[in-house]
Amino acid sequence: MACLSEHRVSHLTWDVVRDRLAAGAPAILPVGAGAKQHGLHLPMNTDLLQAEWLASRAAAEIDGLIWPTLTYGHYPAFEAYAGSVSLSGATFEQVAFELIEGLLKCCRSQVIVLDTGISTQTPIAQACHRASEPGRCHHVKVYEGPAFRSAVKRLARQPHGSHADEIETSLMLALAPDQVDMRRAQPSPPLPGGVVDGPLTPTDVASPNYSPSGSFGSPQLANLEKGRELLAAMENDMAASVTAALGR
Repeated sequence: MACLSEHRVSHLTWDVVRDRLAAGAPAILPVGAGAKQHGLHLPMNTDLLQAEWLASRAAAEIDGLIWPTLTYGHYPAFEAYAGSVSLSGATFEQVAFELIEGLLKCCRSQVIVLDTGISTQTPIAQACHRASEPGRCHHVKVYEGPAFRSAVKRLARQPHGSHADEIETSLMLALAPDQVDMRRAQPSPPLPGGVVDGPLTPTDVASPNYSPSGSFGSPQLANLEKGRELLAAMENDMAASVTAALGR
């Protein structure tokens, strides 16, 4: 694997970036929140850590160039928790669109958007659709790959979950164990009425999405072995997506 600094445009001079792009290097734009609550046991930059790890793996696979991670996005479900900020869907779509357009202008090859979010998926998909060359914009939804979804179905033991839960915590135990404090992992309350769409809340006990910790699911069920399987599945899905995007 090449040195990470050889893939990050932030570590290179502009003429080196120019020459790499002219030689056909794909552009990689990671998307991952830098300030979004992830329970009491995971840091607020959990998505950022995942996005940058995956981007480094993708860049090594396809000899791509990584642009700085888009760390602000559309995350309305978490605004009730201190420090979690969100752009409107329209604003985020426009930001993503303008970044994608800029990359399409300077890159001869493909532009690959690595999306670690859920609520970010629709705005990014719309931004890619609006792009001047949508055929060169590839939206990789890292939580939607078939191998990953199969692994989740096989490994999950929690009755419900979608955020800072058994699955995401297991991933982080494999990816960045020093950032996980399992002593503080708290499950969200039971859902007698089933899962209901809507923002999480740390204070409204009558809400079906009440979660005083910010987790939605059962993070205490996470472990390293699950995380390794999940991360391998996610990486395999991503590798398949980016190589298909390049016609390899």
